[in-house]
Amino acid sequence: MIGVFDSGLGGLTVLAALTQRFPEVSFVYLGDHANVPYGNRPSEEIIELTRASVERLFGVGCKLVLLGCNTATAVAARRLQTSWLPETPWTALGHNVIGIVAPTVEAATQTPWAVTTPQYPQKFLTDRIAVFGTTRTIASNVYAEEIRKRCPKVTLVQQVCSELAGAIEHGAGKAELERLVETGIAGAMAQAGGEPPHRAILGCTHFPLVEHLFRRHLPQATRILSQPEVVADSLEDYLQRHPRYKGETVETPRRVLLTTGDPAEASARARVFAGEGLTFERLEV
Repeated sequence: MIGVFDSGLGGLTVLAALTQRFPEVSFVYLGDHANVPYGNRPSEEIIELTRASVERLFGVGCKLVLLGCNTATAVAARRLQTSWLPETPWTALGHNVIGIVAPTVEAATQTPWAVTTPQYPQKFLTDRIAVFGTTRTIASNVYAEEIRKRCPKVTLVQQVCSELAGAIEHGAGKAELERLVETGIAGAMAQAGGEPPHRAILGCTHFPLVEHLFRRHLPQATRILSQPEVVADSLEDYLQRHPRYKGETVETPRRVLLTTGDPAEASARARVFAGEGLTFERLEV
């Protein structure tokens, strides 16, 4: 089984893309709804909450856990991969944790994650890249740092869309969502002196639900990088190189949704992401 973790519900957009791409693979989703949101918490607390949820997913049988959350990935992924996991028994058992920033940066720069210095032709790239994200993701500066390592000549614009994720999750009306998207795009364009981006990264897993609004208000020539498909592409490549993480393929793979919070509330709010039919179970902490 493969685990997908998010502090809330945004990772369901990633889960939907993964289950469509890998219909034979079992997935377990864990939302830490007892502690959401993560964005206003200190970094050390985010790291500890993310670590605890990763370990819970390991404990229910997931050998690979994908952090389907930009905040958790930006703040915690590197610490978990380099400091925590190597010191645990999980490493000897072959467990691993990956995030969603790396595949997004790879897609934006067309450079493998392992390549951390400018290479030809990317080191001469002068495109404009806009990153739309939540306050904490943008404040982490992870996209700016990682993109500029590989493409130092790009013009990078980071635009906080502080209210958009919450509005999506709480079922705001079309007019309100469109206003928030327009405001974000206007802010990004103003930062770039009115010049449109060549690529736009939707750096929040809620934002794919309003990708059509970004598409409507961005120039048609702007390529939108939406994380669910980008992550699915990356995981497909990863599993080809590490097939053991796919687990046993079965005719009817498991699709388990776990929450640290109230299952009824999580199931009701999940309708925004997938309509009816998503039922969460409580994971006892």
